[in-house]
Formats: sequence, C-alpha cells, structure tokens
Amino acid sequence: MAGDRDKLPSTSSSGEIDQFLRKLAMTPAPRPAAGRRGRLMFALDATASREPTWDRACHIQGQMFKETAALGGLDIQLVYYRGFGEFKAEPWLSNSAELLRRMTRVFCLGGQTQIAKVLRHAIAETKKEKISALVFVGDCMEEDVDKLCHLAGQLGVLGVPVFLFHEGGEPVAARAFKQIARLTNGAYCSFDSRSAQQLRELLSAVAVYAAGGRAALEDYSRRTGGAALQITHQVGKG
Repeated sequence: MAGDRDKLPSTSSSGEIDQFLRKLAMTPAPRPAAGRRGRLMFALDATASREPTWDRACHIQGQMFKETAALGGLDIQLVYYRGFGEFKAEPWLSNSAELLRRMTRVFCLGGQTQIAKVLRHAIAETKKEKISALVFVGDCMEEDVDKLCHLAGQLGVLGVPVFLFHEGGEPVAARAFKQIARLTNGAYCSFDSRSAQQLRELLSAVAVYAAGGRAALEDYSRRTGGAALQITHQVGKG
C-alpha cells in the first residue's frame, strides 16, 4: 500500500541533523577545474532490507538534483549494489529526469552490502577526473570496517567528502558510517518518516553545494529556508 511505502524507520534526531549541517558548512567548497562541471557520485544500497521504503526513498532522492538545473554545473553518476555481488555504475548524467528514470527502474534484491566496491569505484573515478562529493544512502553494513576505513582514508587524501544518509539507525552501520564521514571530511545523518522533508532539503543542499559552492547554497537557502537556511548562517562565516 502507498501509505506503507511512505513510512521510514523512526530514528532521526535533531542533534544529528545539526551536526550534519555543521560538517557541510566546514567542508571546503568544491572547485571544479575551469570549464568543468561539478561531479557528484550518488550511491545506493539496493539490497532486500531496503525494499519496504524504496519507492519513497527514490522519490526523495530524485528531488535533490532538480535545484541544480539552473546552475548548469553538476554531473551525476548513479551507483548501486544488490543481489549476489551485483554492482552497477551508470554513465555520468547531466539530466535529472534521466537519473530519476534510471533510479525507478532499479528493484531490490537480497544480498550483502558492497560498500567497499562503492569506495573503490569512487577512488578510481576521482583519479580520472575530480569528484566533488560522494553521497551514500543505505541501512546496514556487513563488511570489515577496518578495510572500509582504509578506503575512506584514501578518499580523504584525494579530497572527496562522503555524505552518508543512514536509513534506520542500525548501530553497527552507524558506527562505520560515522567513521567513513570523519575520515573523508564528510558528514553522517540518519533519517525517518518524520524527517522526509528535511532529508529532501539536506540532499538538495549537498547537490547545490557540489554544483556551485557557497554562493549557490546561499541563494538556494534564501529561496527555500528550512535546513538549508541553517547551513547558510554557518557557511557565510567560513
């Protein structure tokens, strides 16, 4: 039923959201090379545990790029894993409608997490051409956390912040995700049914920031207010 799909696990906290905003404010502004567009890698856990909220989550996540259309400066790569070792990286896209079409075409399959593959792929891609940020949305972690942290450290050295949106708040995943965020100078935030609108604002703020830096974020916050407005008060001081 549609009502069931709209429900997300109830584990968000205003403190986590405030911390996320502070981290975004402190993240160095992305500076694409002259004539180059910002690039944002968008990685999703598409294993079976996320199926109950997949439709709703895809809709929320799809909204984040609509605010960047007027900036003309963001390319997006959709990355996801599911099933028995299936890992997919779509082409880099500049059209939000095409991104959403590809996202809604994905269905969940049971399997273990493959976060290490996501991080390795981000390392390989940014060595080819600089990535402004990596956004990851998932609910659990079933891998060697030390290996993940080693890969995260490499991304940190390369200057690629990872922004992790945690569906549900499972404690083992939360600890791992927070370490990945710290090692990459990124940020962590959990989300639930009560914070759907705020999640949409935070995702959009990250996309706008990756595309246009502080100036674009300030303009976005003046138009939308909410969570993005809180970011502006801090970014303006940086």
